[in-house]
Amino acid sequence: MNIKGKVAIVTGASSGIGEATARLLSEKGASVALVARSKEILEKISGDLPNSKVFPANMSDFGQVRDMVKEVKKAFGSVDILINCAGRGYHVPVLSIDPVKYHELFDLDVLGPLVAMQEVVPIMKKEGGGSIINISSGTSLMAIPGIGAYSSAKRALNAISLTAASELEEDNIKVSVVYPYITKTNFHKNLIGGGEWDMDESDDLPEFDEPEIVAKKILEAVETGAKEVYVHDWMKGRK
Repeated sequence: MNIKGKVAIVTGASSGIGEATARLLSEKGASVALVARSKEILEKISGDLPNSKVFPANMSDFGQVRDMVKEVKKAFGSVDILINCAGRGYHVPVLSIDPVKYHELFDLDVLGPLVAMQEVVPIMKKEGGGSIINISSGTSLMAIPGIGAYSSAKRALNAISLTAASELEEDNIKVSVVYPYITKTNFHKNLIGGGEWDMDESDDLPEFDEPEIVAKKILEAVETGAKEVYVHDWMKGRK
């Protein structure tokens, strides 16, 4: 898909990967709907981006998700691209998973993107096609102690995305999954249940990625329509 002139919804646009993606799409000529809970932060970002508008919404509140898509359609006239970036982590051992917190995680990381997809697909069908990009995690390709709740939720998102990719192919709607590596954002400081994931670049890990690296891979997914895009080639084949 050629980005220029298209209308893109970017959730989680107030920081990190979402903000970097919104900026890149705007730079490429798209009109961008900035979605997150913080209206003030979004307004500040929107001030830097031509043809952008702010749509505050909590992506774990499905009524707000549906209303947001309707408002974007009303404001811009169409929706060509949906980037589901909003999400949080929940990092505890399996035996310590709180079902209530896990439910909260699932609502935001899986069901919010699903509801957004369900809302934009009818619009895209009328427009003759579109692009949906769901941001997963490299952890969904691995079994790492302490993050089973998060990785399992992202595995669910992978399965829904890849199934939708097959179901919507005849409607010229491309559904892609992007697998980031550890990225330099505030993600690990905003885990559900509090606390932080105790890790840094000295833990015998490859260098962490800047959000702009992931944004370029998201752009690649939009432009190519590939069903799966890995931020790093070494992540392939880990399923």
